[in-house]
Amino acid sequence: MGIGGCVLIFAAGAILTFGVDWHLSGVNLHVVGLVLMAAGLLGLCCYVSVLRRRRFSGGHATTVIEDGQRYDAP
Repeated sequence: MGIGGCVLIFAAGAILTFGVDWHLSGVNLHVVGLVLMAAGLLGLCCYVSVLRRRRFSGGHATTVIEDGQRYDAP
């Protein structure tokens, strides 16, 4: 799930928590909204963590061989 999906889940949770005054029997919409907001925030944090790790890992080392010489490019 990308950033857009996490933000969408977070926004849906915020709407259920703060913008809805419906009452369903057996379902507390405020708690469902809080759970969705927590899931969206957790997903966003995990996505950013993985993205940061991928970006700052230094990439893949490339070995170039020219005329029998071996060069390790960063």
